[in-house]
Amino acid sequence: MRIIPVPCLKDNYAYLVVCEQTGHAAVVDPSEGPPVIEAVQREQVTVQAVWNTHHHHDHVGGNQEVSAAFPGIEVIAHSSDRGRVPAQTRFVEEGDEVSVGGLRATIIHNPGHTRGAISYRVSGEPDALFTGDTLFGAGCGRLFEGSPADMFTSLGKLTALPADTRIYCGHEYTASNLRFAAAAEPDNAAVAERRRVVETTRARGEPSVPFTVGDEMATNPFVRAGSIARLGELRAWKDRF
Repeated sequence: MRIIPVPCLKDNYAYLVVCEQTGHAAVVDPSEGPPVIEAVQREQVTVQAVWNTHHHHDHVGGNQEVSAAFPGIEVIAHSSDRGRVPAQTRFVEEGDEVSVGGLRATIIHNPGHTRGAISYRVSGEPDALFTGDTLFGAGCGRLFEGSPADMFTSLGKLTALPADTRIYCGHEYTASNLRFAAAAEPDNAAVAERRRVVETTRARGEPSVPFTVGDEMATNPFVRAGSIARLGELRAWKDRF
């Protein structure tokens, strides 16, 4: 498995998920068409599917253009996003499996940011997890269509995966999230160290993805909240931060 981040818009990531045995690929969350199509051509892979994590335009805005460029591909999103995801051809639920080449991914339904938010867990050594706007580096998505209880459950589901699972999220928010984490947990040495590393990485112009479930368990205040009430307090604080 090879995973190629594709920067889009201001701070979004799309991803190419490539089966190295076949050269077949899925595109995760093409927010716009041209950067994704350029990356596909540069990497010389064959697109078989679009994997959308939720319906927001900055994750699906390139669906039509990518579908037109690669006719006949699947466009996958949650069943509750029917009518909200352009060009959607497949409507999945928790536990369903999707594939590209020899790669297999399991659908995890994680409402909170939106009601149809899903993650794709791709089996590998280690696994790769595409979380959209549910789980960020040191953060979580705003609660547009869900409650603190929804997000608490969803984050718990994702962080119950093995600690070495590599997480690929939808935005480059890690540095700003760690500034908030330092305010929320000023005595957390792991937050201070990760902040130093991420700021150095970003200063070199490199992405902060991937990171791991273990990283989030140690440094993400929303994952570490411990209760629904505390997560709600943190989310309201972060919205004003």
